Amino acid sequence: MGNESTRGSATPVAPDPRPTVVEIDGTSRISGSRCSACGYPNPSALERCPLCAAQCALTEFGPGATVFAATVLRVPVPGRTPPYALAYVDLDDGPRILAHVEGTDTALVPGDRVRVIGVTAQGDPFVAPDSSINERSE
Repeated sequence: MGNESTRGSATPVAPDPRPTVVEIDGTSRISGSRCSACGYPNPSALERCPLCAAQCALTEFGPGATVFAATVLRVPVPGRTPPYALAYVDLDDGPRILAHVEGTDTALVPGDRVRVIGVTAQGDPFVAPDSSINERSE
């Protein structure tokens, strides 16, 4: 009888909100879905579109992406050693995701090109500057 008071009160576990990185032919990509009606891209595998409720199809995005915004964090948080760089990136023909950036001292600039290169030790998407595109004249 003591357990009856707690029955049904267990907190449901939320799904991992991080995008899933998959390897296809040696290239890292983000696995997600795209609406078959309106084309809305999502970094999660969805059955129905959150915008129009039409059927979604599984797909992959990347590996190329463009930086939307970026920063370097210098404050310690559990499980992370500062400094480390983060960026919101717009995947080519896909959604915007938050990713860790290879290198730790300098934030990327909006418009810089990056490539998905895998996941961090904690399972977060990991991107690296695409140096062949980002060559800046000084």
